[in-house]
Amino acid sequence: MALFDLHDVSARYNGRVVLDNISLCIAEGERVALVGRSGAGKSTLLRLLYEQCAGTASLLPQEPGLVRTLSVFHNIYIGRLNRHSLWYNLANLIRPLNKEVDAVRAIARRMGIEEKLFEPVGQLSGGQQQRTAVARALYQASPILIGDEPVSAVDEHQARMVLENINENHTTVLIAMHDTTLAIAYTDRIIGLRDARIVLDRPTAGMTPVDLDDLYRT
Repeated sequence: MALFDLHDVSARYNGRVVLDNISLCIAEGERVALVGRSGAGKSTLLRLLYEQCAGTASLLPQEPGLVRTLSVFHNIYIGRLNRHSLWYNLANLIRPLNKEVDAVRAIARRMGIEEKLFEPVGQLSGGQQQRTAVARALYQASPILIGDEPVSAVDEHQARMVLENINENHTTVLIAMHDTTLAIAYTDRIIGLRDARIVLDRPTAGMTPVDLDDLYRT
């Protein structure tokens, strides 16, 4: 079943072509990485794909959109605001309910930020903030995750942990990445962009980072 289907799509930004006649089909259950140099069109393509499934997808943009004055708990809890009434959410803002704290704590533990649960997000490092944003997406529990560089601010060990959790908790995954080694290891399909076009689309089985070098040559 095709979840995403684009045909001859083009896009411009500030008068510059950022996507040029893109055609793409992605099926339910696929784990896909978009790779390529900065400015190749990855972020724009992710936004177009998100527009097709906004109601059923968790979004991880490059800017995580966290509320810096709120705690890690509250920022993660925001992932399920639309599942509860206004009064229930207000109660959790003022005095979090134990069952919600337990549920959020379990996600935070998997992201390695449990000890920061009630600290303001603004006091966290960049990597901790990124893991908080990932935890919010996991807590949202949508079947689809769309992420734009979701591990750019963490080290390799943490990146592998984050990607493992993303794959375990979402049926379909679309992520833009610069780390081709991780992209090959944690997805089953690579889509390579260069100069606003798709120039590579193949399974990751048997692939090595060398196979992607042409995408990054000047």
